[in-house]
Amino acid sequence: MESAKVLDAKGLACPMPIVRTKKAINELESGDVLEIHATDKGAKSDLGAWAKSGGHELLKETEEGDVLKFWIKKV
Repeated sequence: MESAKVLDAKGLACPMPIVRTKKAINELESGDVLEIHATDKGAKSDLGAWAKSGGHELLKETEEGDVLKFWIKKV
């Protein structure tokens, strides 16, 4: 999946992955995809809920070892 930007939020604890995601998505154009890499297990529920509340679309989420990866499309 092609991303307009990759956000490295590995090693950050809640709420920092959300704070950084919000800042990064504000820099994108509508329709762009933001790829987020996080290690905080709370990001799994937090990012999905945040995307939904902002009207964005969580396209995909995977887990590779201890790294959670998310793709969020900006509306």
